[in-house]
Amino acid sequence: MSAYSPVVEEGLERMLAMVRGDFDLSWMDSNPTGWGHRVQPGASGLGLRDVDTGAYGVVPEYGSSHGSMAPRGCFVPADTPSLGMYDLNEKATVWSDNAAMLYDEAVTRQWNSVTDVPWHKLQKLPDDIEKAVCQMCTNFTEVEFVAGDMPAKWLCHINHDFHEVKLFLATQIMDEARHMDVFRKRALANGGGLLMASPGNEALLAAILQAPNYTTASALMHIFGEGFILTLFRAGEFLAPTEVEKTIFRLCMQDEARHVAYGVKHLQYFVARHPEMMEEIHHILGLGEEAIFRLTLEPQTLEPRAILAGKGVENIQLGMTRLAFLYNKQITEYLQRLKIAGIDRLPRMKIPAELPALGPEV
Repeated sequence: MSAYSPVVEEGLERMLAMVRGDFDLSWMDSNPTGWGHRVQPGASGLGLRDVDTGAYGVVPEYGSSHGSMAPRGCFVPADTPSLGMYDLNEKATVWSDNAAMLYDEAVTRQWNSVTDVPWHKLQKLPDDIEKAVCQMCTNFTEVEFVAGDMPAKWLCHINHDFHEVKLFLATQIMDEARHMDVFRKRALANGGGLLMASPGNEALLAAILQAPNYTTASALMHIFGEGFILTLFRAGEFLAPTEVEKTIFRLCMQDEARHVAYGVKHLQYFVARHPEMMEEIHHILGLGEEAIFRLTLEPQTLEPRAILAGKGVENIQLGMTRLAFLYNKQITEYLQRLKIAGIDRLPRMKIPAELPALGPEV
């Protein structure tokens, strides 16, 4: 009696047949229309868009029904098993025309928190400034990786025919890992430490992770959450007391810009094809607006930023005025991104479009 299972026995018999010269080789002629594909590298190398040309660049409106991980453009045998999980099969539910471009940019602009941040330039800061930096970094450490968790939740549902989107979202997960890592490092690197978590942060993160479908989750995270953070990072110069924080904001900003760019173009693509979903998108944006407004008013969110904007606790009122200006800018850019996507949000916004000056004039 054989010690092997029938499957292994069959494999051994097949190997012996090949030793005798009995080969199949049908795979060599399995995809005649896809053979002979040749590409030319672009000026900056061989990008995703350079190889996805001709028949290989055709993205179907609905992904292949075989439900496997077979790459778009190959021959798929009839007996290929379905994995039973890739149920985001409509292109409009995930697609963005800039996904391939953003992926190419992401893989060529990776950075790391080990050697790309000038940690040696950290210097002793006044206690109020150091505590404000550490509290701000605690907030960012808490919130940043939701932008990794959200695409991770949906990746295993996206049909592999939309690999441009899947590849881009994978880079986003890595981006957010770096962001969580770098802000936690800054909180621990200069004689301070992590301070207070934020219930408001958790409410906003829950709205993103519990969104009923991918598009509403993307709108809430990529355009709303990351859009507000992107504006904040762009203003990081006046919040950063040393070259270390300035570098961190600058590096994170380039990553966030990609994520926001994907979200805007995805929402634009989706609403053009599914205008009937507009009410659901407005509803989820309203929830996000109220959540982030509550978050903004939390002392552990607002006060450290005001201290940094005013350059000290004694100038916190001046910092409040500067933060009001920053809030107004966040709202303006948020509304503009939605306008590009085809959504007029201003008449239905749940929070003020502008804040009055909250302290003395700058």
